[in-house]
Amino acid sequence: MSTPLLEKDAVKAAALRRMKLVATGLLVILGIIFVFAFALQDQYPWLQYVRAAAEGGMVGALADWFAVTALFKHPLGLKIPHTAIIPRNKDQIGATLGDFVEDNFLSDEVVEAKLASIGVAERAGAWLSRPESAARVAAEGAAAIRGLLRVLDDEAVREVLESIFRRHVVDVPWGPPVGRMAEKVFDEGHHHKLVDLLVDSLTEWVEQNPHVVSRLVSERSPSWVPGFLDDLVGERVQVELTRFLEAVQDDPNHQVRRALDDYLRGLANDLQHDPEAMAKAERIKEQVLDDPRVKELVTQTWSTIKNALAEAVDDPASELTTNFKSAVQDFGTRLVSDPELAAKVNAWVADAAGYLVRTYRKDIAGVITETVERWDAEETSEKIELQVGKDLQFIRINGTVVGSLAGLAIFTVAHAVFG
Repeated sequence: MSTPLLEKDAVKAAALRRMKLVATGLLVILGIIFVFAFALQDQYPWLQYVRAAAEGGMVGALADWFAVTALFKHPLGLKIPHTAIIPRNKDQIGATLGDFVEDNFLSDEVVEAKLASIGVAERAGAWLSRPESAARVAAEGAAAIRGLLRVLDDEAVREVLESIFRRHVVDVPWGPPVGRMAEKVFDEGHHHKLVDLLVDSLTEWVEQNPHVVSRLVSERSPSWVPGFLDDLVGERVQVELTRFLEAVQDDPNHQVRRALDDYLRGLANDLQHDPEAMAKAERIKEQVLDDPRVKELVTQTWSTIKNALAEAVDDPASELTTNFKSAVQDFGTRLVSDPELAAKVNAWVADAAGYLVRTYRKDIAGVITETVERWDAEETSEKIELQVGKDLQFIRINGTVVGSLAGLAIFTVAHAVFG
């Protein structure tokens, strides 16, 4: 069943009808000429040449009309063998066309050569470096993010986040990985800065709070000890404590520092190899992660991310949008100015295109075959005739002219030889 013609197809159909009228009109004109020439050739002998030309032109016109018509339908509705070629063989034509496209257009060599000639990275870079292009990319990206946020189910996302958190944080033993990380930190001495900060802070606190030391001494001394003696002892304790802390500050190899290093390394080793220490670490982990506030934090993570994204993409002047536009323009400028980066991008594009072609070229070519197979035979014939029928009518016209010339030449030669 025929389908309604599109506007551009309607123009082609009108042009095809005009060319058919021209070709058929020539045949009719030659027929009229033949009749008059045949009737008057005895009275006017020179009309024999006109008759011969008209006769040859009609033969050529009829032969080419039959050939052109036989491509698309049965001439005069007569089911002559080897006519209506396209309707009868539309499936084979579709399969052949699909194979032709697959072999000649979807090969690695053709795609790679085309991409190399285009210079995808350079062209993309020139386009992306323009402010209006970066703004368009940002607008399209914002639209995509908004659509994604509308489609995603909040509860499902929370479940995924909780599952990821549980799989990578809760279910994983903390002892061995924390021990390995701590061991590396301690071996490389990265904790010394923290120890220095701790000792400096403690020293500063002792110097600024002498009354606290005196009060602690008084509270812990017997009640029968005189107050002045408590003050002397408190002052002495503060002086010695300050000297001790200053010694720890000044001496990187102080025995306190070495003892602390030994303790920390032992703790790191126990977390990796001591079952009791590992079990203690697991208990601490469970106590921390069982806190409802931690679980609430995990479930609120998606809401926070979603709201932040929604606000950022809705505001053209947001920091996210501004930085994204700047990044797009910078990337485009680099593609134009950095040949090495452009070559890498072109190679990535070529690899990706090659993979798609190798993997899906049969599917892509199959679209042609399957589309033609779904077409009705008459519809297929009409579509093809619409595309090439105008040129085929020129074949009819050319056949008419060539036939006329051939008929005239044959009659002239025969008349000259046998006349």
